[in-house]
Amino acid sequence: MRKQTAFKIAVNILVHSKIRSWLTIIGIVIGVGSIVAIVSLGTGLETSIEQQLGGLGADLITITPGFSGAQGFGGFRAGQGQETGQTTHLTQTDVQVLKSIPEVTVINAMISGSAELSFVGEKTTVMVTGVDPLAWSQLLTEDIVSGRVLTAGDSNAIVIYENTADLFDNKIVVGKQVTIDEKVFRIVGILEGQGRSVYMPMFAARGLLDKSMSEYDSITVKVIDAELVEELSAEIEQKLLLSHHVTEAKKDFTITSAQALQSQISSITGTFTMFLAGIAAVSLLVGAVGIANTMFTSVLEKTRDIGILKAIGARNADILSIFLINAGLVGLVGGGIGVILGYVVSGMLPLVLPFGNGAAPIVSVEIVLLALGVSFGIGIVTGLIPAYRASKMKPVDALRYE
Repeated sequence: MRKQTAFKIAVNILVHSKIRSWLTIIGIVIGVGSIVAIVSLGTGLETSIEQQLGGLGADLITITPGFSGAQGFGGFRAGQGQETGQTTHLTQTDVQVLKSIPEVTVINAMISGSAELSFVGEKTTVMVTGVDPLAWSQLLTEDIVSGRVLTAGDSNAIVIYENTADLFDNKIVVGKQVTIDEKVFRIVGILEGQGRSVYMPMFAARGLLDKSMSEYDSITVKVIDAELVEELSAEIEQKLLLSHHVTEAKKDFTITSAQALQSQISSITGTFTMFLAGIAAVSLLVGAVGIANTMFTSVLEKTRDIGILKAIGARNADILSIFLINAGLVGLVGGGIGVILGYVVSGMLPLVLPFGNGAAPIVSVEIVLLALGVSFGIGIVTGLIPAYRASKMKPVDALRYE
């Protein structure tokens, strides 16, 4: 029997057992669709996060007082050491340590604290951030949509974010004056994006926040090459450990970078995606059982047909091929529909789930091919035993079957 003939017979069996076949296919559709939706949304979220973190500056490293065991995630309480529990700060000594590293090109030490901003009778809480204007302008990753950045000659000048400017009934524009904790400042620039930080020269922030001249809340540095971030982070850590006279166990500072955050988030997102996909894969097992059940039923229904085929010369291998192709087609059709369903569902999820906002699902060619391959493979594997039994039937016994 030619392969084309075996394929036509297998398709004929699938077409003429519509209800049973489609009930079986539904199980595969649900399983494949769920996995494709979860994996594609997870991939989209990961890509979106990578793009957002990329905008933070791939060549920037930030040092903050206090230890965070997760490099920027959880467990961080600013100003506390890992075991000592004593309040710590970054100082000018730390700045000098960073200046000793040739690959560090820009250093911006900052102080910060919350304050109340007032404008035409309306108030809001903001995060005042004191910076070195020259260094800050070189590290800035957001675009200025109006006005300019801070300069060395500024005194009571500030730069705010768009969302803060739009927060008031009377929109804040460049040139307007606002009051921060009873001190008057002039808006010289508005940054693109979302943020509650208000940037001002260091000396102005120290007076406003009553901060010591020798202490900083964070230090951000720019390195000569983004590819050196991991290596330089380790070097900075060792130098600061020596400078602070502490061991790794009593480290009183945290070093973070966009690359480190991206790596951790990608790992968490990937693990969570695979966990959900694993749960969804359970429905594939249900679909596999359905295919096996359908194939056993199909073999029983086609017993006389098997006898006729063998009587006119069909070999055991031909019968085996017919039912294996039939089982594979059931899995493949279910997989194809499941891929389409998964794509549609993954496109809808960002509209209804808050964590999906702004993340477009990514259905890659690899996901599609893997889904189709797995569903086809499930069909072949689960149809193997029924197909083998069908191929071993004796023509005489098959023809006598009622």
